Amino acid sequence: MSERYNRQVILNGFGTIGQEKLANAKVLVIGVGGLGCPALQYLAAAGVGTLGFIDGDVVSLSNLHRQLLFTTNDVGKLKVDVATENLSALNPEISLKAYPFFIGQTNILNILKEYDVIIDGTDNFETRYLINDACVLLKKPLIFAAVSAYEGQLAIFNILDDSGITTNYRDIFPIPPEKGEIPNCSENGVIGVLPGIIGTMQAAEAIKILTGIGKPLINKLLNYNLLQQSFYEIELFPGLINSYEIPKDENSFLNTKFGYFMDEKIYKVIEIDIDELQNIKTNNDTVLIDVREVYEIPQLNQENYKQFPMSNFEKLMNENLVETNIVLVCQHGIRSLAAAEQLHEKYGTAKNIYSLKGGIARWKHFFTSQK
Repeated sequence: MSERYNRQVILNGFGTIGQEKLANAKVLVIGVGGLGCPALQYLAAAGVGTLGFIDGDVVSLSNLHRQLLFTTNDVGKLKVDVATENLSALNPEISLKAYPFFIGQTNILNILKEYDVIIDGTDNFETRYLINDACVLLKKPLIFAAVSAYEGQLAIFNILDDSGITTNYRDIFPIPPEKGEIPNCSENGVIGVLPGIIGTMQAAEAIKILTGIGKPLINKLLNYNLLQQSFYEIELFPGLINSYEIPKDENSFLNTKFGYFMDEKIYKVIEIDIDELQNIKTNNDTVLIDVREVYEIPQLNQENYKQFPMSNFEKLMNENLVETNIVLVCQHGIRSLAAAEQLHEKYGTAKNIYSLKGGIARWKHFFTSQK
Protein backbone atom coordinates (compact mmCIF):
# COMPACT_ATOMS: atom_id res chain seq x y z
CA MET A 1 0.00 0.00 0.00
CA SER A 2 1.36 3.44 -0.99
CA GLU A 3 3.00 5.56 1.71
CA ARG A 4 0.79 8.35 0.36
CA TYR A 5 -2.23 6.93 2.22
CA ASN A 6 -0.44 5.70 5.35
CA ARG A 7 -2.11 8.05 7.81
CA GLN A 8 -5.61 6.87 6.91
CA VAL A 9 -4.72 3.22 6.37
CA ILE A 10 -3.49 2.92 9.97
CA LEU A 11 -6.85 4.13 11.29
CA ASN A 12 -8.92 1.60 13.22
CA GLY A 13 -11.85 0.54 11.05
CA PHE A 14 -10.28 1.81 7.82
CA GLY A 15 -7.15 -0.17 6.99
CA THR A 16 -6.08 -1.56 3.64
CA ILE A 17 -9.60 -2.78 2.95
CA GLY A 18 -10.96 0.77 3.13
CA GLN A 19 -8.16 2.03 0.90
CA GLU A 20 -8.83 -0.68 -1.67
CA LYS A 21 -12.50 0.26 -1.72
CA LEU A 22 -11.55 3.87 -2.48
CA ALA A 23 -9.13 2.75 -5.20
CA ASN A 24 -11.91 0.79 -6.91
CA ALA A 25 -14.49 3.58 -6.58
CA LYS A 26 -15.76 6.04 -9.17
CA VAL A 27 -17.07 9.43 -8.02
CA LEU A 28 -18.53 12.19 -10.20
CA VAL A 29 -18.46 15.82 -9.06
CA ILE A 30 -20.90 18.04 -10.96
CA GLY A 31 -19.70 21.64 -10.89
CA VAL A 32 -16.07 22.63 -10.30
CA GLY A 33 -16.93 25.63 -8.15
CA GLY A 34 -16.97 26.56 -4.48
CA LEU A 35 -18.26 23.14 -3.42
CA GLY A 36 -16.69 21.04 -6.15
CA CYS A 37 -13.12 22.31 -5.73
CA PRO A 38 -12.56 21.21 -2.11
CA ALA A 39 -14.50 17.97 -2.69
CA LEU A 40 -12.24 17.11 -5.63
CA GLN A 41 -9.05 18.00 -3.78
CA TYR A 42 -9.81 15.82 -0.78
CA LEU A 43 -11.16 12.91 -2.80
CA ALA A 44 -8.08 12.98 -5.03
CA ALA A 45 -5.79 13.11 -2.01
CA ALA A 46 -7.68 10.23 -0.34
CA GLY A 47 -7.07 7.99 -3.36
CA VAL A 48 -10.49 7.63 -5.00
CA GLY A 49 -9.58 5.55 -8.05
CA THR A 50 -11.61 7.42 -10.67
CA LEU A 51 -12.69 11.03 -10.31
CA GLY A 52 -14.98 12.58 -12.89
CA PHE A 53 -15.80 16.27 -12.94
CA ILE A 54 -18.03 18.24 -15.25
CA ASP A 55 -18.18 22.01 -15.84
CA GLY A 56 -18.27 24.17 -18.96
CA ASP A 57 -17.26 27.35 -17.16
CA VAL A 58 -13.99 29.26 -17.14
CA VAL A 59 -12.14 30.61 -14.11
CA SER A 60 -13.08 34.18 -13.23
CA LEU A 61 -11.47 36.55 -10.73
CA SER A 62 -14.58 36.46 -8.53
CA ASN A 63 -14.13 32.68 -8.11
CA LEU A 64 -10.78 32.89 -6.36
CA HIS A 65 -11.90 33.84 -2.86
CA ARG A 66 -13.54 30.42 -2.46
CA GLN A 67 -12.26 28.12 -5.26
CA LEU A 68 -8.72 27.40 -4.10
CA LEU A 69 -8.03 24.86 -6.82
CA PHE A 70 -7.37 27.89 -9.06
CA THR A 71 -4.96 30.85 -9.00
CA THR A 72 -4.93 34.31 -10.54
CA ASN A 73 -2.93 32.98 -13.49
CA ASP A 74 -5.80 30.60 -14.30
CA VAL A 75 -8.39 33.35 -14.97
CA GLY A 76 -9.97 32.76 -18.38
CA LYS A 77 -8.99 29.09 -18.56
CA LEU A 78 -11.48 26.21 -18.57
CA LYS A 79 -12.03 25.04 -15.01
CA VAL A 80 -11.82 21.36 -15.90
CA ASP A 81 -8.48 21.88 -17.66
CA VAL A 82 -6.95 23.58 -14.63
CA ALA A 83 -8.50 20.98 -12.32
CA THR A 84 -7.01 18.14 -14.36
CA GLU A 85 -3.53 19.65 -14.18
CA ASN A 86 -3.63 20.44 -10.45
CA LEU A 87 -5.30 17.21 -9.33
CA SER A 88 -2.82 15.18 -11.39
CA ALA A 89 0.00 16.98 -9.61
CA LEU A 90 -1.67 16.30 -6.26
CA ASN A 91 -2.11 12.58 -6.91
CA PRO A 92 -0.81 11.01 -10.16
CA GLU A 93 -1.91 7.56 -8.99
CA ILE A 94 -5.62 8.10 -9.71
CA SER A 95 -7.60 8.35 -12.95
CA LEU A 96 -9.19 11.70 -13.84
CA LYS A 97 -12.00 12.20 -16.35
CA ALA A 98 -12.89 15.79 -17.27
CA TYR A 99 -16.11 16.81 -19.04
CA PRO A 100 -15.60 20.34 -20.49
CA PHE A 101 -19.29 21.21 -20.81
CA PHE A 102 -22.36 21.73 -18.66
CA ILE A 103 -24.58 18.89 -17.53
CA GLY A 104 -27.84 18.73 -19.46
CA GLN A 105 -30.96 16.72 -19.97
CA THR A 106 -29.58 14.88 -23.01
CA ASN A 107 -26.18 13.91 -21.59
CA ILE A 108 -26.67 13.36 -17.86
CA LEU A 109 -27.97 9.78 -17.85
CA ASN A 110 -25.11 8.37 -19.94
CA ILE A 111 -22.52 10.14 -17.80
CA LEU A 112 -23.98 9.17 -14.41
CA LYS A 113 -24.20 5.48 -15.37
CA GLU A 114 -20.40 5.21 -15.08
CA TYR A 115 -20.15 6.32 -11.43
CA ASP A 116 -20.81 4.91 -7.96
CA VAL A 117 -21.50 8.17 -6.10
CA ILE A 118 -22.62 11.57 -7.40
CA ILE A 119 -21.71 14.88 -5.73
CA ASP A 120 -23.86 17.88 -6.59
CA GLY A 121 -21.74 21.03 -6.50
CA THR A 122 -24.08 23.17 -8.59
CA ASP A 123 -25.66 26.46 -7.59
CA ASN A 124 -28.99 26.65 -9.43
CA PHE A 125 -32.30 24.96 -8.81
CA GLU A 126 -33.10 23.67 -12.28
CA THR A 127 -29.86 21.67 -12.40
CA ARG A 128 -30.40 20.32 -8.88
CA TYR A 129 -33.77 18.88 -9.89
CA LEU A 130 -32.23 17.49 -13.07
CA ILE A 131 -29.44 15.76 -11.12
CA ASN A 132 -31.83 14.51 -8.43
CA ASP A 133 -34.27 12.90 -10.85
CA ALA A 134 -31.46 11.32 -12.87
CA CYS A 135 -29.97 9.82 -9.69
CA VAL A 136 -33.35 8.46 -8.58
CA LEU A 137 -33.93 6.94 -12.02
CA LEU A 138 -30.48 5.32 -12.06
CA LYS A 139 -30.47 4.48 -8.32
CA LYS A 140 -27.29 6.46 -7.71
CA PRO A 141 -26.37 7.83 -4.25
CA LEU A 142 -26.44 11.63 -4.34
CA ILE A 143 -24.56 13.92 -1.96
CA PHE A 144 -26.32 17.28 -2.02
CA ALA A 145 -25.09 20.60 -0.65
CA ALA A 146 -26.01 24.26 -0.88
CA VAL A 147 -24.47 27.44 0.50
CA SER A 148 -25.53 31.05 0.75
CA ALA A 149 -24.20 33.99 2.74
CA TYR A 150 -23.07 32.41 6.05
CA GLU A 151 -25.08 29.17 6.03
CA GLY A 152 -24.76 25.77 4.37
CA GLN A 153 -26.76 22.57 4.02
CA LEU A 154 -25.75 18.97 3.39
CA ALA A 155 -27.70 15.75 2.82
CA ILE A 156 -27.41 12.30 1.27
CA PHE A 157 -30.23 11.10 -0.95
CA ASN A 158 -31.24 7.89 -2.64
CA ILE A 159 -29.78 5.41 -0.13
CA LEU A 160 -31.94 3.15 2.04
CA ASP A 161 -31.54 3.71 5.77
CA ASP A 162 -31.77 0.98 8.41
CA SER A 163 -35.57 1.12 8.31
CA GLY A 164 -35.70 0.71 4.53
CA ILE A 165 -36.64 4.34 3.82
CA THR A 166 -35.06 6.48 1.11
CA THR A 167 -35.55 10.16 0.32
CA ASN A 168 -34.60 12.53 -2.46
CA TYR A 169 -34.34 16.29 -3.04
CA ARG A 170 -38.02 16.56 -3.99
CA ASP A 171 -39.03 15.29 -0.55
CA ILE A 172 -37.72 18.63 0.78
CA PHE A 173 -38.68 20.83 -2.17
CA PRO A 174 -41.31 19.04 -4.29
CA ILE A 175 -41.76 21.89 -6.78
CA PRO A 176 -39.01 24.09 -8.28
CA PRO A 177 -39.16 27.75 -7.20
CA GLU A 178 -40.22 30.40 -9.66
CA LYS A 179 -37.51 32.16 -11.62
CA GLY A 180 -35.83 34.83 -9.48
CA GLU A 181 -37.74 33.76 -6.35
CA ILE A 182 -34.58 32.72 -4.48
CA PRO A 183 -31.28 34.55 -5.14
CA ASN A 184 -28.10 32.60 -5.85
CA CYS A 185 -24.59 33.29 -4.53
CA SER A 186 -23.78 35.78 -7.28
CA GLU A 187 -26.75 37.85 -6.11
CA ASN A 188 -26.85 37.09 -2.38
CA GLY A 189 -23.13 36.66 -1.70
CA VAL A 190 -21.21 33.96 0.18
CA ILE A 191 -18.32 34.05 2.65
CA GLY A 192 -15.38 32.32 0.96
CA VAL A 193 -14.57 29.66 3.57
CA LEU A 194 -18.17 28.39 3.75
CA PRO A 195 -18.24 26.33 0.52
CA GLY A 196 -14.79 25.07 1.48
CA ILE A 197 -16.22 23.68 4.72
CA ILE A 198 -19.36 22.21 3.14
CA GLY A 199 -17.54 20.87 0.07
CA THR A 200 -15.04 19.11 2.33
CA MET A 201 -17.98 17.61 4.22
CA GLN A 202 -19.31 16.28 0.90
CA ALA A 203 -15.98 14.56 0.32
CA ALA A 204 -16.11 13.11 3.84
CA GLU A 205 -19.60 11.71 3.26
CA ALA A 206 -18.48 10.16 -0.04
CA ILE A 207 -15.57 8.42 1.72
CA LYS A 208 -17.94 7.13 4.42
CA ILE A 209 -20.36 5.74 1.83
CA LEU A 210 -17.63 4.09 -0.23
CA THR A 211 -15.71 2.52 2.66
CA GLY A 212 -18.57 1.75 5.03
CA ILE A 213 -17.11 3.68 7.96
CA GLY A 214 -19.13 5.86 10.31
CA LYS A 215 -22.73 6.90 9.87
CA PRO A 216 -23.43 8.90 6.69
CA LEU A 217 -26.11 11.63 6.65
CA ILE A 218 -28.69 9.39 5.04
CA ASN A 219 -32.19 10.89 5.23
CA LYS A 220 -30.91 13.81 7.29
CA LEU A 221 -30.40 17.45 6.37
CA LEU A 222 -27.43 19.02 8.16
CA ASN A 223 -27.59 22.79 8.61
CA TYR A 224 -24.46 24.78 9.42
CA ASN A 225 -24.23 28.40 10.54
CA LEU A 226 -20.72 29.83 10.22
CA LEU A 227 -21.36 32.98 12.25
CA GLN A 228 -22.54 31.02 15.28
CA GLN A 229 -20.39 27.93 14.52
CA SER A 230 -23.49 25.81 15.07
CA PHE A 231 -25.01 22.67 13.55
CA TYR A 232 -28.39 21.05 13.68
CA GLU A 233 -29.98 18.13 11.82
CA ILE A 234 -33.45 17.68 10.39
CA GLU A 235 -34.72 14.15 9.86
CA LEU A 236 -36.13 13.63 6.37
CA PHE A 237 -39.10 11.49 5.34
CA PRO A 238 -40.63 10.64 1.96
CA GLY A 239 -43.08 13.26 0.69
CA LEU A 240 -46.81 12.79 0.46
CA ILE A 241 -48.09 10.59 -2.34
CA ASN A 242 -48.63 12.64 -5.53
CA SER A 243 -46.77 15.65 -4.10
CA TYR A 244 -44.26 15.23 -6.92
CA GLU A 245 -43.48 12.89 -9.79
CA ILE A 246 -40.12 11.36 -10.73
CA PRO A 247 -39.61 10.21 -14.35
CA LYS A 248 -39.95 6.43 -14.51
CA ASP A 249 -37.81 5.80 -17.59
CA GLU A 250 -35.38 7.53 -19.93
CA ASN A 251 -38.07 8.64 -22.37
CA SER A 252 -40.17 10.35 -19.68
CA PHE A 253 -36.99 11.89 -18.23
CA LEU A 254 -36.13 13.47 -21.58
CA ASN A 255 -39.64 14.90 -21.82
CA THR A 256 -39.70 16.39 -18.32
CA LYS A 257 -39.38 20.15 -17.89
CA PHE A 258 -37.04 20.84 -14.98
CA GLY A 259 -38.25 24.18 -13.63
CA TYR A 260 -36.99 26.84 -16.02
CA PHE A 261 -34.12 24.61 -17.21
CA MET A 262 -33.12 25.99 -20.57
CA ASP A 263 -33.36 23.32 -23.28
CA GLU A 264 -32.20 24.90 -26.52
CA LYS A 265 -34.38 22.50 -28.51
CA ILE A 266 -37.41 24.14 -26.90
CA TYR A 267 -36.43 27.75 -26.42
CA LYS A 268 -33.99 28.35 -29.31
CA VAL A 269 -32.04 30.70 -27.03
CA ILE A 270 -28.31 30.40 -27.69
CA GLU A 271 -25.69 31.19 -25.08
CA ILE A 272 -22.49 32.55 -26.60
CA ASP A 273 -18.99 33.40 -25.43
CA ILE A 274 -17.06 36.61 -26.08
CA ASP A 275 -15.55 35.45 -29.39
CA GLU A 276 -18.98 34.62 -30.74
CA LEU A 277 -20.27 37.99 -29.51
CA GLN A 278 -17.52 39.78 -31.43
CA ASN A 279 -18.35 37.83 -34.58
CA ILE A 280 -22.07 38.58 -34.31
CA LYS A 281 -21.34 42.28 -33.72
CA THR A 282 -19.84 42.53 -37.20
CA ASN A 283 -23.26 41.78 -38.69
CA ASN A 284 -25.12 45.00 -39.41
CA ASP A 285 -28.40 43.24 -38.69
CA THR A 286 -27.56 42.94 -34.97
CA VAL A 287 -28.70 44.83 -31.87
CA LEU A 288 -26.83 44.61 -28.55
CA ILE A 289 -28.93 45.09 -25.42
CA ASP A 290 -27.75 45.63 -21.83
CA VAL A 291 -30.49 44.56 -19.39
CA ARG A 292 -28.66 45.69 -16.23
CA GLU A 293 -29.81 48.60 -14.12
CA VAL A 294 -28.45 52.05 -15.00
CA TYR A 295 -26.27 52.24 -11.88
CA GLU A 296 -24.38 49.00 -12.54
CA ILE A 297 -20.76 49.15 -13.64
CA PRO A 298 -18.89 48.99 -15.89
CA GLN A 299 -21.10 51.18 -18.03
CA LEU A 300 -21.15 50.21 -21.69
CA ASN A 301 -20.77 52.48 -24.69
CA GLN A 302 -24.30 53.63 -25.50
CA GLU A 303 -23.36 53.99 -29.15
CA ASN A 304 -22.96 50.22 -29.31
CA TYR A 305 -25.40 48.97 -26.66
CA LYS A 306 -29.01 49.86 -26.01
CA GLN A 307 -30.02 49.77 -22.34
CA PHE A 308 -33.31 48.24 -21.24
CA PRO A 309 -33.12 47.47 -17.48
CA MET A 310 -35.00 44.39 -16.27
CA SER A 311 -36.82 46.63 -13.76
CA ASN A 312 -38.57 48.18 -16.75
CA PHE A 313 -38.47 45.22 -19.11
CA GLU A 314 -41.95 45.94 -20.44
CA LYS A 315 -40.39 48.78 -22.43
CA LEU A 316 -38.22 46.31 -24.34
CA MET A 317 -41.14 43.93 -24.84
CA ASN A 318 -43.11 46.78 -26.38
CA GLU A 319 -40.21 47.82 -28.59
CA ASN A 320 -40.34 46.69 -32.21
CA LEU A 321 -36.81 45.46 -32.84
CA VAL A 322 -36.10 45.35 -36.55
CA GLU A 323 -32.76 43.55 -36.32
CA THR A 324 -32.63 39.79 -36.88
CA ASN A 325 -29.88 39.12 -34.33
CA ILE A 326 -30.61 40.16 -30.74
CA VAL A 327 -27.79 39.82 -28.18
CA LEU A 328 -28.55 40.39 -24.49
CA VAL A 329 -25.94 40.94 -21.79
CA CYS A 330 -26.05 41.43 -18.02
CA GLN A 331 -23.64 41.15 -15.11
CA HIS A 332 -23.56 37.35 -14.74
CA GLY A 333 -25.58 35.97 -17.66
CA ILE A 334 -28.62 35.13 -15.52
CA ARG A 335 -30.93 38.06 -16.25
CA SER A 336 -29.92 38.12 -19.91
CA LEU A 337 -30.94 34.47 -20.27
CA ALA A 338 -34.33 35.18 -18.68
CA ALA A 339 -34.79 38.20 -20.94
CA ALA A 340 -33.85 36.13 -23.98
CA GLU A 341 -36.47 33.55 -23.08
CA GLN A 342 -39.16 36.22 -22.88
CA LEU A 343 -38.11 37.74 -26.19
CA HIS A 344 -38.27 34.32 -27.79
CA GLU A 345 -41.87 34.01 -26.65
CA LYS A 346 -42.54 37.27 -28.48
CA TYR A 347 -40.57 36.69 -31.69
CA GLY A 348 -40.46 32.90 -31.96
CA THR A 349 -38.15 31.74 -34.73
CA ALA A 350 -38.29 35.09 -36.53
CA LYS A 351 -35.23 36.31 -34.59
CA ASN A 352 -31.90 34.83 -33.55
CA ILE A 353 -31.77 35.52 -29.83
CA TYR A 354 -28.48 35.24 -27.90
CA SER A 355 -27.38 35.61 -24.27
CA LEU A 356 -23.77 36.24 -23.27
CA LYS A 357 -22.82 33.30 -21.06
CA GLY A 358 -21.30 34.39 -17.76
CA GLY A 359 -22.11 38.00 -18.48
CA ILE A 360 -19.88 41.04 -18.15
CA ALA A 361 -18.33 39.70 -14.92
CA ARG A 362 -16.77 36.79 -16.79
CA TRP A 363 -15.52 38.90 -19.68
CA LYS A 364 -14.76 42.03 -17.67
CA HIS A 365 -11.43 42.70 -19.38
CA PHE A 366 -13.12 42.89 -22.76
CA PHE A 367 -15.79 45.30 -21.63
CA THR A 368 -13.60 47.58 -19.51
CA SER A 369 -11.20 48.00 -22.41
CA GLN A 370 -13.99 49.28 -24.65
CA LYS A 371 -14.40 53.00 -25.12
